Amino acid sequence: MTFKELNISENLISGLSKENITTPMLIQEKSIGAQLNNEDVIAKSVTGSGKTLAYLLPLFEKIDSTKRESQAIILAPTHELVMQIYNEVLTLSKNSEVEITAMTAIGEVNIDRQIEKLKKNKPHIIVGTEGRVLDLINKKKLKAHNVKTIIIDEADKLLNVRKIEIIKSIIKTTLKERQLVFFSASITDAAIKTATELMKSPTLILLEENKVNKNIKHMYLTVDERDKVFTLRKLLYNLKPTKSIVFLNNNVQIKKVAEILRKHNLQVGFIYGSATKEDRKKILTDFRTGKTNILISSDLSARGLDIKGVTHIFNLDLPKDNNEYLHRAGRTARGNNKGTTISLVTTKERSFIKNINKQLNITVIEKMLKGNELIDFTNEPKKKRRKPQETIFHYNKTNKKR
Repeated sequence: MTFKELNISENLISGLSKENITTPMLIQEKSIGAQLNNEDVIAKSVTGSGKTLAYLLPLFEKIDSTKRESQAIILAPTHELVMQIYNEVLTLSKNSEVEITAMTAIGEVNIDRQIEKLKKNKPHIIVGTEGRVLDLINKKKLKAHNVKTIIIDEADKLLNVRKIEIIKSIIKTTLKERQLVFFSASITDAAIKTATELMKSPTLILLEENKVNKNIKHMYLTVDERDKVFTLRKLLYNLKPTKSIVFLNNNVQIKKVAEILRKHNLQVGFIYGSATKEDRKKILTDFRTGKTNILISSDLSARGLDIKGVTHIFNLDLPKDNNEYLHRAGRTARGNNKGTTISLVTTKERSFIKNINKQLNITVIEKMLKGNELIDFTNEPKKKRRKPQETIFHYNKTNKKR
């Protein structure tokens, strides 16, 4: 299909072409029509498949830009994803010359400044985290009765037991006629059940056949735990990735690994959950603009982060489950690009790779470093180490050494 056949206006089509986007991706093709018909939607599609535009395009079509009021709320679980969606809104508005305005509403930012922006600018779209958005509604600074659409990105994260009550509270403040749209790269049956209970006969779009991005090559190397950083450094030197993200699970280790790589003249930034908003923003800006080309991160960056040009993902620590593995891998091969995911595993961790092969139906190829080259693993025998010279004692019959 074409964007024109999906009833997207010429202005928006022209704006998309400036980003070299000319053909709808599958999730856009399947979900835009239902949203334009004001149906509630639950949509699931693999990372990098165009979900953000899948909900922004129909939203732009429905917003009345002549009214200076907040007509839509987009909720996301992390500051980084909020800023990414916000920038997509600004880019689409600028390129298409459609005068739709937006602002962000996130925690760790002075709420009085946000209130002032709301009052002064009256943005059409509020992009924010659930807690701060509810704060603004409760303070009666964000007029929820004007909101016609609520979109939740990474819905599986925001429909869990810790956050669902906040989400319900936000929805309850809007009129019953409002539209609910939930998007995610992965969503459980429990989350679908919860979402359905909040909606009016939702349209369910689950693109299971595209669960694994076929443009990603999956590899692993078996190394000792103490050799992981050294092996990573060799891979970075020899593969020379344009941009790469290295995942670890421990915040302390993230900083240590970054410092080690910096000592070897690699351009590295690092980010984790406890970092301040300003620090995270600067690190991501440096990575996006190419000031650094290696980002070391916790799973904070695995959810929804869309950075152009990421060619390699390195798992220095394995993720907690298959689902998180897919989210990490999905930071590369965005759109129709290609990418590579390389996991460094110990002998004990090889079972995780076998599970990925079986459960996700993908082939994770074992590799090895031979000199400076990454090649397919072979079972060629290793050179035996020379044993240290042994001291042999001989005993005579009287049990004396000689």
